[in-house]
Amino acid sequence: MIEKHIALENVDPVIFYGTGNANLQLLKALFPKVRIVARGNIIKIMGQEEEIENLEKLISKLEQHCSTYNTLKEEDIVDLFNGGNAKADNPALDNVIVFGVSGRPVVARSDNQRRLVEDYAKNDMLFAIGPAGSGKTYTAIALAVRALKNKEVKRIVLCRPAVEAGEKLGFLPGDMREKIDPYLQPLYDALQDMIPQGKLKEYMDYGTIQIAPLAFMRGRTLNDAVVILDEAQNTTPQQIKMFMTRMGWNTKMVITGDLTQIDLPKTQVSGLVQALSILENIPGISIIRMTKKDIVRHKLVTRIVEAYDEFDKNNKI
Repeated sequence: MIEKHIALENVDPVIFYGTGNANLQLLKALFPKVRIVARGNIIKIMGQEEEIENLEKLISKLEQHCSTYNTLKEEDIVDLFNGGNAKADNPALDNVIVFGVSGRPVVARSDNQRRLVEDYAKNDMLFAIGPAGSGKTYTAIALAVRALKNKEVKRIVLCRPAVEAGEKLGFLPGDMREKIDPYLQPLYDALQDMIPQGKLKEYMDYGTIQIAPLAFMRGRTLNDAVVILDEAQNTTPQQIKMFMTRMGWNTKMVITGDLTQIDLPKTQVSGLVQALSILENIPGISIIRMTKKDIVRHKLVTRIVEAYDEFDKNNKI
């Protein structure tokens, strides 16, 4: 009899073991000659060498399945135990960027979102410009999570400029971290849709996923990463140049913004506007301009955007 310890490195143990440890109990039923004990993310198995090897192979497949789909059901375990591929052979899943919490697929839902996915594979820097609700940030974060899960990069860095949209930062309660967190909440929201809570906390505790204000990027060189700058319309020319020059080896950058929601002082030029004019034809840089047709939020969002566009057009001086 031999004993081995297996560490679950890429999955949330809560999902892997199942509700009420149902998945773990099924593994015990499938391998009655092996003793299985789980503590946290460590699985201890004891038994004969051949049985141990078979169980190790199955656990490896289950871990990969769980990491990919963020879910693991008893039927998946039985399918993989019998030599099947679970969801892998389903052609309807070919256009999925990543699987979110509970296995919900995240897909590109408009032509420009699909272009963003396609251009991400061909370019190291992308600009995604469009109105609120067009999915530019959400799609970019989905691509970053996929790259991390596929071990194409070692970390994700998400940042935003801390510019007030009518409110004053100094009036918010708490220390600097608590003052800045509200500006970064949309990034947290997207990540929570795609990564189980326990795993997301682990990623953030160890710095695998970093969320920070733009000012914290100065002086850094970012290698082996997907780096996303959100709300880039609120950067100054100096800030966006500083951000873009942080790019290191094996790094992709996605810069998102909405040119109709610039919150800078009227006398300040938007760094995003300037960057788009300077970098329009640079090889390796893709610029995707999203429109109202790409809005995937509530139908009222499209109507609101259209109404304000019409108002602005009619009230130009």
